Amino acid sequence: SIFEQKAKLFRFDGESGEWKERGFGICKFLQNKQDKKKIRVLMRRDKTLKICANHFLAADMKLAPHVGSLKTWVYSTYADFADEELKGETFAIQLGSVEKAKKYKKKFEELVAQVK
Repeated sequence: SIFEQKAKLFRFDGESGEWKERGFGICKFLQNKQDKKKIRVLMRRDKTLKICANHFLAADMKLAPHVGSLKTWVYSTYADFADEELKGETFAIQLGSVEKAKKYKKKFEELVAQVK
C-alpha cells in the first residue's frame, strides 16, 4: 500500500438525490507490482471488512471540495467493483481532520498524475 487513511465513504444515489453512507474504514492506494501506472483505491468497512470501494485511479479523476465541509472530497469513477459488478459511482470521502483531508488530496493528485 502506497498510502492509507481512515475515512468515511458516501456514494451519491441518483434516484433519491441523496448521499448514502457506504462505510467507515481504512482507504488504501495500492500499486500494481508489474504495472506501476495501475493504482487501485481499496476501502473495507472496519468491523465486517466488506469492500466499500474498489476501483482504479484514472488520469481524468479530480477531487472537488464538498459543499460545507473542509474535510470531505467528492470524485467520480466510471468503474467501481465493490458490489461485484462494474458501475459508475460518485463518492464523497470524509477524512478525520482538515490536515488529513489536505494530505489525502495531495496524494490523490500525485497518483492521478502518475497514471497518465
